[in-house]
Amino acid sequence: MDNIHSLEGYGDRVGTSSPRDTVIQIILSVALGIGAFLTFCVLRPRWTALYAARKRQKDEATSLPELPDTLFGWIPALWRITEQQVLASAGLDAYVFLEFFKMATKFLAVVLFFALAVIKPVHDRYPDDESHLHGNHTHNDTAMFHVSSTRSMRLDTFDTLVSYLPDEMQTDYLWMYPVFAYLFTSLALYLIVSETRKVIEIRQEYLGSQSTVTDRTIRLSGIPLELRSEEKIKAFVEELEIGKVESVTLCRKWKELDDLMTKRMDYLRRLEEAWTVYLGSRNVERSLESLPIAQPSPPEPVMAGNEDDENERSGLMGNGSGQPHISPHRRLRPRTRIWYGRFNLKSKVVDAIDYYEERLRTMDDQILALRQKEFEPMPLAFVTMDTVAACQMAVQAVLDPSPLQLLANTSPAPSDVVWPNTYLPRRSRMMRAWSITLFIIILTVFWSVVLVPVAGALNTDTIHKVFPKLADALNSHPILKSLVQTQLPTLLISLLNVLVPYLYDWLANLQGMISQGDVELSVISKNFFFTFFNFFVVFTVLGTASNFYKFFEDFGDSLKDTTKIAYTLALSLQRLLNFYTNFIILQGLGLFPLRLLEFGSVAMYPISLIGAKTPRDYAELVQPPTFSYGFYLPQTILIFIICVVYSVLRSSWKVLLSGLAYFMIGGFVYKYQLLYAMDHRQHSTGRGWTMICDRVIVGLIVFQLTTAGQLALKGAVKRSVLIVPLLIATVWFSIVYSRTYKPLMKYIALRSVRRAEHFELGHADEDESADADLANQRYNSETRDGQTVDESRERGLRFINPSLIAPLQSVWIADKVARDEEEPNQVADVSHNPWRSDSGEGESAV
Repeated sequence: MDNIHSLEGYGDRVGTSSPRDTVIQIILSVALGIGAFLTFCVLRPRWTALYAARKRQKDEATSLPELPDTLFGWIPALWRITEQQVLASAGLDAYVFLEFFKMATKFLAVVLFFALAVIKPVHDRYPDDESHLHGNHTHNDTAMFHVSSTRSMRLDTFDTLVSYLPDEMQTDYLWMYPVFAYLFTSLALYLIVSETRKVIEIRQEYLGSQSTVTDRTIRLSGIPLELRSEEKIKAFVEELEIGKVESVTLCRKWKELDDLMTKRMDYLRRLEEAWTVYLGSRNVERSLESLPIAQPSPPEPVMAGNEDDENERSGLMGNGSGQPHISPHRRLRPRTRIWYGRFNLKSKVVDAIDYYEERLRTMDDQILALRQKEFEPMPLAFVTMDTVAACQMAVQAVLDPSPLQLLANTSPAPSDVVWPNTYLPRRSRMMRAWSITLFIIILTVFWSVVLVPVAGALNTDTIHKVFPKLADALNSHPILKSLVQTQLPTLLISLLNVLVPYLYDWLANLQGMISQGDVELSVISKNFFFTFFNFFVVFTVLGTASNFYKFFEDFGDSLKDTTKIAYTLALSLQRLLNFYTNFIILQGLGLFPLRLLEFGSVAMYPISLIGAKTPRDYAELVQPPTFSYGFYLPQTILIFIICVVYSVLRSSWKVLLSGLAYFMIGGFVYKYQLLYAMDHRQHSTGRGWTMICDRVIVGLIVFQLTTAGQLALKGAVKRSVLIVPLLIATVWFSIVYSRTYKPLMKYIALRSVRRAEHFELGHADEDESADADLANQRYNSETRDGQTVDESRERGLRFINPSLIAPLQSVWIADKVARDEEEPNQVADVSHNPWRSDSGEGESAV
């Protein structure tokens, strides 16, 4: 029974026993949200370089309407942007992400209606017997929230409905649990199917109507030694008679070249920093559309030997009147210490500019020589076909009878390829993937072991043992005690959910995946596992932080008495209702407007500005922030699962109402950021939708198990058994869903491709003319100037390692005249300038 009393104390700590805690949470969140929102409305037309960065710098966003500069006029303009405009400017990934918010809003609106119209009145009419919380029951009194199953229902509004039910159901309100479990599960599965069909239709028409280099390219892995050449691969694919091969890029072991390019960029930055220190700082007029901190506009790289370009850059170089500046004053040339000899034990101080420029010259010669070298071929190639249909036939077929040999898969976009991972052996990639996955699992368990005792320290009894005066002060001030015991845990959890994804993103990038799109999907999976396990499972299963050690001390006795385990779990779930409500309120009402303000970018800008010295550093400062789905989607899915799990329980309307507000506000905030403010580079053609649906189905299973457990603990064993068929049906639905819908979210149907090709050639049949016209109208509305986002983004790109063709960048410097006067003989040789290479090295790099 000590466990029971400790659980009761835990409910007090996390804000489940006092309504005042939720009121305080609402007041603080609304105050924070309104303040951030009004600040954003004031700053948005002033700082367009930050709050409209994507609109200003990305060609894909030019078709979006200009938002009014009035205080609130931008809200209806943003609201009127259609799904077709989202597709045309942001692509499939943004469309799928926002579609999940719409689906969640529909589901929660319906569930909230039943919660307020039926579930809440029934629970109010039949309150739970909570006498067990006062300690007047024995060990055998284990029926949690037990109420008499013989109470008759006398709610006048339900008399007519109840009269049609069996006698047993007329005398017991617990039938409400299985009925709504079936109803809410059916609603969720219906929305999943209907929204998936909608997403598939949009995706098939969107991808089937375009012809990018990505859609026509096969990623061919497991290439045997005898086929590792471009000519042999081309001959092999064309022998399959599925289409013509346009080009083949066989991945090779470019590690030496890639490492040298990385090292060259490091020395280039050091040289730019040395020149900046030597020439001194320059004063640049600040743009009124940027942050209120002095920043120059992004300069262009300096190239030797072109007088016309020099005239165009006269403002940047400081020898013209186009830009106000301060003429640099002469300083002592910067020095640097270099290490040499055996084991680098000797050192000397040399002129930094001379040393770094000499190093660049040497590395440029080495790079140009390596670009002519024949590298060792690897068992991976990118094969570009002449049509999308030929590519899809290849990736949906088995090309070779040998296992793990000549495997054809869809290709990532050229800009998404992680080229250093293309020459990693398959065994190395597998070892990396499994080892990092195992490490993440161990790390996730470690989080739970560390965080649960830390949460227990928020109890005043625990604080009293360490800081007695602080505990007494908290007990004498109820509002301050509420802030420490209820608001502080939600804030700590929110901060943890913000910081930990950065660690998992770094780990995901070490797994050796071929594309950034795959890395993004991996980050979604890993971060969801973290949030679901630590934030939901740990808090619910362990039930109480202060009882963490006691839980393991009595673990043997708990295994012998399964009713005690069930009692602990059920009581913990009900006790945490207000805690989750406070968390969702903080996220929706408080942090979403703060996210709209891009507080992180604004706060980090002065820090980044302090470290910026060279024109290249300043140019990187004005780039739009990047939107990562792996950072924002997992927590959103978790909040939806929490709302589903609590949908039938007592006081569920609190969680549902806060969840509905969360998804309505969140959908609007993310719509603005995805369209106007933030850049989202990786794109997975909407494949994240199946990940969302899989995790929603997991949430439905947890919801059903929770409902069955609640019924069993209330003594309604027969009604809890009724949940078992629903559980089996949900698992069966998951299997059917994976087999039926997932292939259409991975591939492009040949009919979609052929229909688009026939329409373009004017060969559509009369029966298909209406559908073709409709598809053409939709295509025109989903594209910009007849091109989709992918077609615009991939124009002129091809699959080739950038290290093979990327121009060897020159120094970005603020005053080239001063540099030329000081070092007239140190201008790079024009013959070493890859922009003017006659061997194709001046082509646009990926």
